[in-house]
Amino acid sequence: MGKLKNFKEIRVIVDNLRGKKTVAFTNGCFDIIHAGHVSYLKKAKSMADILIVGLNADSSIKRIKGEKRPINNQEDRALVLSSLESVDYVVIFNDDTPQKLIEIVKPDILVKGADWKDKGVVGCDFVKGYGGRCEFIDFLDNRSTTNTIQRIIDEYCRDL
Repeated sequence: MGKLKNFKEIRVIVDNLRGKKTVAFTNGCFDIIHAGHVSYLKKAKSMADILIVGLNADSSIKRIKGEKRPINNQEDRALVLSSLESVDYVVIFNDDTPQKLIEIVKPDILVKGADWKDKGVVGCDFVKGYGGRCEFIDFLDNRSTTNTIQRIIDEYCRDL
């Protein structure tokens, strides 16, 4: 059956889990998976029995980050995320925000990186509205996809 689910499948899964297991939800592009992502997802998983990851579709990443992104397509990113022990389910979403997916999942805990603490997290008010909570996780220093891409450019492309 696998970890990659569509909206309809994840709705059935979470409906069956409700009241039996705690569900955490996080989302992102996860373009070039690095140690920061792995650490973040482990911490998110430690907060609940089940961790569901909303994965931005290629089309939404292009709208958010520009035409040159993502580096890895959504199928590859979903496969890598699905291989992580901390991730229970992956759901690809096409919208610019995960609001619709959050409304389907209705997680007990909405998890975001600490850099979002003062930015207004999409879905946080919705989750708090039914008694859920929003949690923020600190990142590992100097670990980001943007930093990785810049390092590749600096180290391998300057002499071209």
